[in-house]
Amino acid sequence: MTEFSSLEEFQERSGYVIRDAWYPRVTKIVEIKSKPALYRFYGRMNSFAEGERVKKQSAGEGTMIHEAAEAIMLGKEPVVPSSIAPSIVAFREFLETNHIKVTPEFVERRLVNEDERYAGTLDAVAEIGGKVGILDIKTSLEIYRDYNLQTAAYFAALAPTIPELETRWILRIDQHKKCKKCGANLRMKGGTIRVRTTFGNPFMQACTHEWGPLEGAIELKEFPDWHDDFAAFLGAKKLWEWENVDWLKQVGYL
Repeated sequence: MTEFSSLEEFQERSGYVIRDAWYPRVTKIVEIKSKPALYRFYGRMNSFAEGERVKKQSAGEGTMIHEAAEAIMLGKEPVVPSSIAPSIVAFREFLETNHIKVTPEFVERRLVNEDERYAGTLDAVAEIGGKVGILDIKTSLEIYRDYNLQTAAYFAALAPTIPELETRWILRIDQHKKCKKCGANLRMKGGTIRVRTTFGNPFMQACTHEWGPLEGAIELKEFPDWHDDFAAFLGAKKLWEWENVDWLKQVGYL
């Protein structure tokens, strides 16, 4: 790999030091997997530079939502920028309506799996519908299957600490405007506008659209079976180690 200019940069961007030992981070490992949705995103851009700009701005917006959600789960009252206010209103309502219990000590918790030698940062552990599980927050356009690798890695690292842990959820926080005439969604993120319609619906396709106010949107998906996903994560980890073997030897990991 040539994306790192020094060993220090590789260590900083690719892992964490925990109890005087360096471990690769989960999110860096799963980057080794191909991401068709990301390729389609770049394909819609006018240039690679535009794609990078949009991705950077979108990531910044996602970070603001994550930080506000984290503060709320810790019982704090964050200052919420108006640009993400609908998302945070929807998040608060979701927590209250569904009587979700969050364990503060596991909000943004650093985890390590010493047996499989990796580390990561967990969004939260929550109780939803009487079940305790990993809660991972996303601000993406959809819930992608890739997320299962990440949450399975967290589950395996945390299960010895919390015996009652039994499932995983992806919580997607978003905001959009809905067409008053056809129900299509207009999503604004990263400085771009995208209209989503139902495929094959001629009325939606031909609608001139009358957009309502910006409103928050919440999507929750449960993934209780984690073993196959964890096996896939370990496969990705093996490939990532192969790809970065020279750096990993220098850092003393291999």
